[in-house]
Amino acid sequence: MRASNARSGSELANNVEVAVGIVARLKGLIGRRGLADGEALLIRSCKGVHTVGMRFPIDVVFLDRHDKVVGIKEKMPPNRMSAIYLRASSALELPSGAVERSCTRPGDTLTFS
Repeated sequence: MRASNARSGSELANNVEVAVGIVARLKGLIGRRGLADGEALLIRSCKGVHTVGMRFPIDVVFLDRHDKVVGIKEKMPPNRMSAIYLRASSALELPSGAVERSCTRPGDTLTFS
């Protein structure tokens, strides 16, 4: 699946994996060596994330139920916790720098196809 910014037309990822089930959502990216450019993990039913046990920084885009960006955490280092975004219903975890390259900002809407 692809993730794109509807406003700018830029692509955030061309290989989006969806974390299905409680175990996959809890594990997230833990245990991986990194995310390649174009890869991402979409976690539904998510208002905040952590990078405890991870080995690399990530960008995180928090989305509401209409996939509108309600929060962004760029270059989140390992062993940190994000803020809780009460309006968020999902989080898209991306390689560090993906948000800046795509010019994504709060208020934008992402499309998944």
